[in-house]
Amino acid sequence: MALHKLGQDPDSPEGKSPTVYFDDVTGNYILQGWKVLDPERLAHMDIPAHETVIEFPKRMMRFFPEVNGGGGPHA
Repeated sequence: MALHKLGQDPDSPEGKSPTVYFDDVTGNYILQGWKVLDPERLAHMDIPAHETVIEFPKRMMRFFPEVNGGGGPHA
């Protein structure tokens, strides 16, 4: 399996989002978060058609190994 759940927002009302995953095949992080739909905010970004934008809370940074000392998953 390529995806590893590193952490999920403990403050999420439904316990389903946001979430940090690590893809061990690509070496990339995959982030699940809230869709940014506000036209005013989106107007400040140059988003290619093949990309999307999510909002991700700062409190979730602790799940990245580069921030938490490489301690692995903390889901």
